[in-house]
Amino acid sequence: MHNLLFSNLIVRLTQYFFSAPTSPSPRCGLSAVCPSDRFAVHIRSGAANIVGPKICFDGKTIMSHVLNNVGPGLNVVVWDKKCIDGWNPEDILDYLKSIKPGLIVLVASFGDVTKKMTPEMREIFVGMGSTLIRSVKQRDSWVFAGRAGTEIKSLFEKVSEPKTNIYEGWPEIVEVGGCFPRSPAATG
Repeated sequence: MHNLLFSNLIVRLTQYFFSAPTSPSPRCGLSAVCPSDRFAVHIRSGAANIVGPKICFDGKTIMSHVLNNVGPGLNVVVWDKKCIDGWNPEDILDYLKSIKPGLIVLVASFGDVTKKMTPEMREIFVGMGSTLIRSVKQRDSWVFAGRAGTEIKSLFEKVSEPKTNIYEGWPEIVEVGGCFPRSPAATG
């Protein structure tokens, strides 16, 4: 009888340790699991001045209306750094200048970001891989994920189109999502 219990325990432990691993599930609402060398990213702009933006990174919602940590203007998250949602142009410019090369930067607009967007701010985003920031106009929605100091074109960027400005001149939500490279060498 003692041997039977021991044998059953060995069978259960063997099944536990050598059974097929459970498949990981997609993160940030993506339809597929990202490979281990990439982060799951989903960025959504705000719509009009009603629906707030949302930034999800590596399976965790970092900024959203529900978390009550978004505001009008640029909502910026720098991986390994703090989130900002203020809209004092001097503070944002200083903050953008302080981002160390190689860090991942996620941005979601909410409301009109152009009123206080300086040409210098736009150039900083170009240096992070933005190809659309120079064309962002009044009341456009803009989302972006890039890497500071790399100047490698980001595949994670979108700006609203004029025909989507249906909420009394305010655009609909724009969003991007996918698997963002963990390493700067793999960007692109």
